[in-house]
Amino acid sequence: MTHPPTPVADRRQRTVQESRLVLPPSLVDVAAGQLRRMIIAGELLPGDRVVENQLTQQLGISRPPLREALRVLEREGLIQSVPRKGAIVTPLTLHDVYEIFTLRKELELLAVRLGIPVRNPERLDRCRARLELMAEAARSGDQATFTECSFEFHVAVIGLSGHQRLEAAYRTLQLQMLLCMTLNHRARADREDLVQNVGRHRRLLALIEVGDRDLILHELTHHGDRTFLDDIESTLDGHTDVALSWLAQVRQDDEGR
Repeated sequence: MTHPPTPVADRRQRTVQESRLVLPPSLVDVAAGQLRRMIIAGELLPGDRVVENQLTQQLGISRPPLREALRVLEREGLIQSVPRKGAIVTPLTLHDVYEIFTLRKELELLAVRLGIPVRNPERLDRCRARLELMAEAARSGDQATFTECSFEFHVAVIGLSGHQRLEAAYRTLQLQMLLCMTLNHRARADREDLVQNVGRHRRLLALIEVGDRDLILHELTHHGDRTFLDDIESTLDGHTDVALSWLAQVRQDDEGR
């Protein structure tokens, strides 16, 4: 004899069924996604003011969901609220760039030491797959997607180490690195298109497949992701002594290549 479900069991069943429903994205989610892509694509640069009147027309939404979307990006660190100025894209300082680049370099060095030569073919397959996504975005001219895929390729390179905490630490730099990548793409626009950028990453992957640590580290050091540093003092604030010393050393190393 079967018994009817108890109220508690009935509630649990409804909860499970409801959790399986895929709800459409809200206006806030859509607006936050579009704003995020505008920043990553370089349509809104660090320090730029976010003009609500323009964005409501551009995104086709009203002010309430736009403002909530801005709060979402503020929690992510992409937007800042400035008194008497309103919302701006989070500015980068020279000291910020120094911290991002030096930490990134150390994480990459550790990943290469731990992961090269590659012992697990699936990790190389992950790098190849991310590179092909970059190539697709390059062919379509989708700058925002290309930048995101470029970051994911570098995450896959870190993943060659098989060190989950190292990869998690690298991902904490994601938003700051995406901003740096955007600035770098703009600085390299007159010398390298997206397809050529993919070619540069193919060379890096070829060295990884060969398994020569020294060549990989040299390629990472001179990977072309520092072009925007050429005239950075005139565009960014935050000229701390340690950041200026680091920048001078970077330029000295580049001249000695």
